[in-house]
Amino acid sequence: MRLIIYVMLLLYPFSLLPAASGGKKGKNLSDEELMTLVQKQTFRYFWDYGHPVSGLARERSNGNDDIVTIGGSGFGVMAIIVGAERGFVTREQAAERMLKIVSFLNDKNTDSYHGIWAHWINGQNGETISFSRKDDGADLVESAFMFEGLLAAHQYFNKDNQVERRIRGLINDLWRQAEWNWFTKGGEDVLYWHWSPNNGWSMNHQIKGHNECHITYILAASSPTYPIAESVYHKGWANSIVFKNGKKYYDITLPLGSDYGGPLFFTHYSYMGLDPRGLKDYYADYEEQMKAHTLINRAYCIDNPKGYKGYGEQCWGLTASDGDKGYSAHCPGNDRGVITPTAALSSIPYAPEYSLQAMRYFYEELGDKLWGEYGFKDAFNLTADWFAPSYLAIDQGPIIVMIENYRTGLIWKLFMSHPDVQKGLKKLGFKTPYLN
Repeated sequence: MRLIIYVMLLLYPFSLLPAASGGKKGKNLSDEELMTLVQKQTFRYFWDYGHPVSGLARERSNGNDDIVTIGGSGFGVMAIIVGAERGFVTREQAAERMLKIVSFLNDKNTDSYHGIWAHWINGQNGETISFSRKDDGADLVESAFMFEGLLAAHQYFNKDNQVERRIRGLINDLWRQAEWNWFTKGGEDVLYWHWSPNNGWSMNHQIKGHNECHITYILAASSPTYPIAESVYHKGWANSIVFKNGKKYYDITLPLGSDYGGPLFFTHYSYMGLDPRGLKDYYADYEEQMKAHTLINRAYCIDNPKGYKGYGEQCWGLTASDGDKGYSAHCPGNDRGVITPTAALSSIPYAPEYSLQAMRYFYEELGDKLWGEYGFKDAFNLTADWFAPSYLAIDQGPIIVMIENYRTGLIWKLFMSHPDVQKGLKKLGFKTPYLN
């Protein structure tokens, strides 16, 4: 038996590591040790639980195992890069997984629509799985999250060997095939979220800010083959009744967005690759925006106007997640008593002291119920004495990546170094240290 275990450890060194447990035993961990532990455990979601055929990220841990999520898989691509840099797996292992992913995405049997993927696809055969009755085709925003990861991977896997050359080549093919300007619906000055061969433009969802979709316009402007005009950004994205704000909440000025900022994933999804530090355009200083949104969300939880159990300085963070009454975009305007760990943890670049306080509280005080095989479970409601049994790709990915961006800036540096991204940012009038 010992020989069998020894051989298995040699063959599968990461997947057989014992899952760490929360509780008093972890109270001696330093901040650095705790961050590494959280990253390592959360990484399992994308590595151990990645789809065996496609390598893509499954939508959730308690659903159909063949449903993979394109946006969550983009976050998974970035998580795999972090895993390689942190030594959770070897670079060679990470490259093989990445090659599996990009080969599957580029396969002729994997559905795409003008070079853009659906929200969900079948991890076995690449067929579209409808997200809703009419949402059975291209999802431009989810695909943008995938390209955010792929362009970072293109910059990371830069070795002159057969596997990494193949990765870069396939990513270039996918990137150049994506017809971003198609989604202006015949030349309008705005991007549309969905298109379907069965339902056309009937979803009719214009992408306007400020929300999680900023990266979509950046990438659309950066495309070397099918770019949008500069006017699409200014007349589309920035032309919204919930774009500019400028009001104060808890004595904190919020430059952009809806009242109180909305769910915190607005500060995560686009800015896992897009570095907000020193990033400015005609409309805002995005570092200021991210910090303000985070601090307002925390201040609201401390204020706790609805009197929910547990809310406070160490227990905060409202964003979209599972809840005791179902999935919802939790935020100050939709507060159901549900705290979601990814909200505070993925905001660590913006409020590191407060995010680390929350991380330690979640692990040390709630770990017996909240911590498991893939890190922190999706959410909890102490008022209802409810802890999610689930993990979601779109919530787990930002935890790994944003902790790493706080520690080393890894994914930010990779994504922002891509020459097409730099051209797109210049085109739209952005200022950033990466363009100096």
